[in-house]
Amino acid sequence: MAAPMELSCWGGGWGLPSVHTESLIVMAYARFSGAPLRMSAVDHSWSAPQGDVPVLISEDAVIAQPAKILNYLRKQKYNADYELSAKQGADTLAYIALLEEKLLPAILHTFWVEAENYCSVTKPWYASRIPFPLRLYLPGKMSRKALNRILLMRGEPPLYRLNDVEAQIYRDAKECLNLLSNRLGTSQFFFGNTPTTLDAFVFGFLAPLYKVHFPKVQLQEHLKQLHNLCRFCDDILSGYFRLSVTGFSPAGQDTVDANLQKLTQLVNKESNLIEKILHE
Repeated sequence: MAAPMELSCWGGGWGLPSVHTESLIVMAYARFSGAPLRMSAVDHSWSAPQGDVPVLISEDAVIAQPAKILNYLRKQKYNADYELSAKQGADTLAYIALLEEKLLPAILHTFWVEAENYCSVTKPWYASRIPFPLRLYLPGKMSRKALNRILLMRGEPPLYRLNDVEAQIYRDAKECLNLLSNRLGTSQFFFGNTPTTLDAFVFGFLAPLYKVHFPKVQLQEHLKQLHNLCRFCDDILSGYFRLSVTGFSPAGQDTVDANLQKLTQLVNKESNLIEKILHE
């Protein structure tokens, strides 16, 4: 019997098994392919190789990055794509490239750069899973990394500054969502009735955007108008993760929001204390 494999990944919230896109991609693919992964939620990512999460740990390998992890699982005979044709395989690669080029920059902006979302949701959520004093530093580092990634991907001339690229990345993201909605149509999954790699990637990108409660919801509102994509996420959550498609009850969400507010206040107090000490 093969030794169990362990996936280190960021944990969940808002009715999701993880709020982290890359973690969700691997988790979904593992469920689709039947790979026996043991999930291990991490409270920090610097212990992973090169700071990457998720990380797959098996008897003979330690692997980071979703594409490499999925390739490893396929080599272990856990293949969600064995029924795909060559054309469908090529379509999968094309749509994944589309997600990374057109949708990822806007998701990074929504979570990590949009000030109100970052300060009231993203920063306190991640800070609650990172031990003191590193929670004062790591969320900011992750935010700067996201901003640099956006500018690297989309800051080509003449769009050098974030203000210049922001409008464009949201236009591109909405266009990408529309294309995904048209491609899915009334089907359960993108290639019929069986989920594949493409479904894992689309789910990983869309589910956090769909479920996390943000104060600034420009892209989220557009996604929620595309009912087949929302149904797609709900079906995977209920069918493969046995989670409520509605996430938290209203009372439960009030508790989550209150906890995030308390965490925000705590992180701000700690930051002020550290700054005071440094300037004495």
